[in-house]
Amino acid sequence: MILTPMNDQTPNDSEQKTKSVRPGLEQSSTQRNNPLHGITLKTIVTELHEHYGWQGLAEKTRMNCFKSNPSIKSSLTFLRKTPWARDKVEQLYLFTQREIIRNRKAKNR
Repeated sequence: MILTPMNDQTPNDSEQKTKSVRPGLEQSSTQRNNPLHGITLKTIVTELHEHYGWQGLAEKTRMNCFKSNPSIKSSLTFLRKTPWARDKVEQLYLFTQREIIRNRKAKNR
């Protein structure tokens, strides 16, 4: 990250006032290879529900939050509290997105 003094005066050692020339660059560069960056868990669950339905999600993930009395809200609550389950759902989402892209490419051939 490039830092420059906030004013034209030369700062002394005790008072280093700096600002970023390119704010937000650091965050975007750390998330560059994260395909889930910017996608909320609610979006993931909603899209998976639209694609598979509750029964399909229950079969794919084998989680009770999708089997017994499922809802978006209850599923989000469970997934936010359970890291292994969230990871499994995120991986299913990435797999599903890759499959959708592959199917589109196959149709265009």
